[in-house]
Amino acid sequence: MQNPYQQPNEPGALYQPPLPQPPQPTHPPEPPRKRANRLMMALTALMAVGAIAAVTAVIMARDEPDGPPDPSKPLIAGWKTVVNPKYGTSFDVPPDWEVLSPDVFSGHGDDNDPDKILIGHTAPAFYKSEWCSIDANGDGSVSDFPLGSVGTKGAEGAKDTTEVAEKNAPTWVYAAYTQPDKSVVKWDKPVEYTTKYGLKGTYVKAHSEGAKQPNRCAGDGQSIVFAFKNAEGAFAAWDFYGRTGVPGAIPDSLIMRILSTVRLTPTTPTATPTP
Repeated sequence: MQNPYQQPNEPGALYQPPLPQPPQPTHPPEPPRKRANRLMMALTALMAVGAIAAVTAVIMARDEPDGPPDPSKPLIAGWKTVVNPKYGTSFDVPPDWEVLSPDVFSGHGDDNDPDKILIGHTAPAFYKSEWCSIDANGDGSVSDFPLGSVGTKGAEGAKDTTEVAEKNAPTWVYAAYTQPDKSVVKWDKPVEYTTKYGLKGTYVKAHSEGAKQPNRCAGDGQSIVFAFKNAEGAFAAWDFYGRTGVPGAIPDSLIMRILSTVRLTPTTPTATPTP
């Protein structure tokens, strides 16, 4: 098997958080904040971000409709649909997740080379994007870490869905939680899977055991990557990553329920060059 930590750069628009509101005259100015996991330069020295909170306690189980609706509508009543026109995919997340624009790129860089992207995805959704906040170097700039994130990425040049899943699942855990230690990253055998919409592919689960905890936002994490072919015949992958071993960590049952909603949608048409 090829090195699962080698990933090609993936272009996309970096998320730029809104500028803070001007402070009231009677209050001191607040330090600037940044969404760490939404920037490629995201405090990768910290990594091992925070936990994934269990949302099953606040989300009522609902029966899925008898047959798939339009792909842009949620398969699960009350949930939100995340659409990625670049790769022709969509999936649903619980209503309290934050869905960002399809052109937003969220990824992790290399601790030793911040300009090098280890892995990332577009059209991300986050659960509790400010779950853990920390001023890493004491300069007054606060970084916010989420409990979990989902998104979609391409897999150009892959030979099959197994290769895509086996490469990307361990890489998410390493990039987000264990750098520079690869030895604590573990992953399961690939599993063939079909979503509720009938999309066939392969998923791989990965996790860390014993990630270093240099700060209160650090710790072990997990990921799952589901690889498939889109309507254009190109390989793509849906992925989830988030914290483990903390109170309220998102259970596998919810992660798999989100995965079950992955489906195909039309890709963005390629513009015809003007002569």
